[in-house]
Amino acid sequence: MKWVSRTHIGNVRSSNQDTLIIGSSVYGVADGMGGHRGGDVASHMAATELLSLLGDKEPSEEGLREAVKLVNTAIYNRQLNEPELSGMGTTLTVLWESENALLLAHVGDSRAYLLHEGALRQISEDHSLVGEMLRNGVLSKEAAAHHPYKNMITRAVGTDPLVEVDCLTLPKEQGDVWLLCSDGLSNYIPDSELQETLTLHTLEEAADLLLRAALDRGGQDNITLVIAEVAP
Repeated sequence: MKWVSRTHIGNVRSSNQDTLIIGSSVYGVADGMGGHRGGDVASHMAATELLSLLGDKEPSEEGLREAVKLVNTAIYNRQLNEPELSGMGTTLTVLWESENALLLAHVGDSRAYLLHEGALRQISEDHSLVGEMLRNGVLSKEAAAHHPYKNMITRAVGTDPLVEVDCLTLPKEQGDVWLLCSDGLSNYIPDSELQETLTLHTLEEAADLLLRAALDRGGQDNITLVIAEVAP
């Protein structure tokens, strides 16, 4: 895989609680929550613990799921033992590359998109109040974009002793482009624009254009993204 990444504090926040997850055949983002320090600690722990657990292991869906569960336990136990970190947690969206497949693990509302043969679709499912309302037909996609509770997530890593992890295995097809991002990007850029940008530009150009668009449209949150292409 060829890849590029960007992370930015945004225009408003005083710290960047997002963490990039980049290792040997591992690509992802974690968006921390839980106060000024807690979010930083949770997302950083998610990245370092996950990369350590996966290490040089042979990629498997079950191995990825179990690694995320162990990360959840580590973050949860730390916030129990350190009162200043109480309530901290993080989203986690990560790809693990094998020889012929890409394994996706996902918790929270950071997203994974796949551009395949020119068509973009969101692969991950938002674990959020608004995401559930969309899936139940209570909200339209247009109304969801402006809902006052659109950032209220229903599942996170580290906030509870146990976590449910969405896992999926997809074939690795030459020319496919993956976009993993925190909601600091997806909240500002519609799918149609994501598709156009990823289709018409190089990885580096697309990363810069998407980051700049999110900043120009408000940048009220931290912004983190990884774009990875399955190369020949």
